[in-house]
Amino acid sequence: MKIMNYVFLSILLATTVNHVALSQTSPDKINFIRQGVQRMIFDEDQSIPLARLEPEKIVGFSTMYPTSHYFKEDADINILDDALVIQSKHETQTGIWFGGFNPFATYTIDLASTSGKGEIGFEFSDAKKKEQFFIKVEFNDSLLIGVKLRVLKDSNLIVDKSISVNLAEHKKIESKIILQMLGSGLVLYMQDKGLPKVIGQSDFNTYVDLRKKQHIHSFQSNLFVQLNGGQVQIKKVEMALTTGVGLADIRAITYENGDPMLDQGRLWYTMSIRGRALPHHIQGVFSMNPTVFDLKLEGIIVFDRHDGILRNEIATHLFYDRKDDIWRGLTTGFSAYANPDKEKKQLLTIESKRDPRFGFSIMNAVPLGMVGDIEDPHILYDSEAKKWRMLTCENNNGYKAIILESDLWNKGYKKIAGPVDHNSTGTSIQKIGDKLYCFSGSSERKIFIYTYPNLKEAGSLMMDLPPWSESSGSRVWPNIVQLPDGYPFRYVALMMDRFNYPSMQGHNWTYGAIYLYHGFDY
Repeated sequence: MKIMNYVFLSILLATTVNHVALSQTSPDKINFIRQGVQRMIFDEDQSIPLARLEPEKIVGFSTMYPTSHYFKEDADINILDDALVIQSKHETQTGIWFGGFNPFATYTIDLASTSGKGEIGFEFSDAKKKEQFFIKVEFNDSLLIGVKLRVLKDSNLIVDKSISVNLAEHKKIESKIILQMLGSGLVLYMQDKGLPKVIGQSDFNTYVDLRKKQHIHSFQSNLFVQLNGGQVQIKKVEMALTTGVGLADIRAITYENGDPMLDQGRLWYTMSIRGRALPHHIQGVFSMNPTVFDLKLEGIIVFDRHDGILRNEIATHLFYDRKDDIWRGLTTGFSAYANPDKEKKQLLTIESKRDPRFGFSIMNAVPLGMVGDIEDPHILYDSEAKKWRMLTCENNNGYKAIILESDLWNKGYKKIAGPVDHNSTGTSIQKIGDKLYCFSGSSERKIFIYTYPNLKEAGSLMMDLPPWSESSGSRVWPNIVQLPDGYPFRYVALMMDRFNYPSMQGHNWTYGAIYLYHGFDY
């Protein structure tokens, strides 16, 4: 009997050990199956409103929308058939206030018609018109003639130049004029049906830095119309935070130990809202119910280094530190490319007592002391090691993943592993089963898996339909989240592709579409 009991206990123990071993899934054995894809391009149902002029809802025009006339003759302004009609037989210039100013917002004019000769666009200026910033579309009847940037300071002309692109392809004024302001640059679009078309773009930071707090606090937004025997009819003017033309750099918002934040039944993400080149993207915050594909823009974050400028950094890892009851994280200083002679790309620590996920948020930012071509940081507190650990990628003959650690979350980091052999971007630390692993995209059409914290190769991710093709890059962000019990699948991943938006001129990083995957470990 004793021998039988011993054998039974031995079998039971072996079975238990094997069950525990089997419960620890190897990440390279997970099957990621694509569920859906979408590209957000100024999605109206995602826009977060800041200001609006809707003619059919105006009572008391002169008070709601104060008007300035810049020439001797005043244009006639009326509301007819729910449209704002501005017309003049003489040469007139008119500015109609419709909101405050945000250099990271999108501004839209919904046109009904244009006739005669003139210009229509936006004026951003202080109340006394000491400083003025104009973006103007020139028209002759329904024909597009050009796009101009005009800047005045203390009534002195700083610049007045064409910023037109692709005019030979787009000769007619279309129903929407969309201005995407990007801190130190802009892109202007026209849209009737289909994709918005690029008709103008500019880097204006050498003329005026609209990221300065003094401009954000004092500037106002005006509809600008210049006529010389003409008329415009306008359905609506809007100012909003939008999804831009592409999304990238997807990272789950976490707690300090790296666990994903599942709040209000939703996962929370930071993603970069793409504008054009490196200093022109904006840090967006999105949420999603992990059982469906209802990605929602919740807000944007800009960063304050307390030097009078709000910066649009991206590739942020945001976490909530439960011990200190504060929002913290790391971000990458891509906005330095707006002033390359004065600033250097570097990692920044960020902090906020206020929840920065919603609306327009500002987080305090402090240089970490890691200056150079370093990006995509992911941070967590390892309670076993009693250390803060950071996974990031550094340009060592190509971006390569490294791990650093420190006793403090915001300084004193020293490298403990890496660089790895493979190209690495979108570096992130994810828990699979009860173990942490490191993941990175690459230029090798693979998403690599590494052990934590020593960065030894542990295979690559299995995907039935990866977010790239033979004609596109594959340096994507492997954003994987392990879900708790009760969900219809164990893992969910959001990734982007690297297809740039068409018709941009010059350097252009405007990818991409968002791909949803469910992961199964059987």
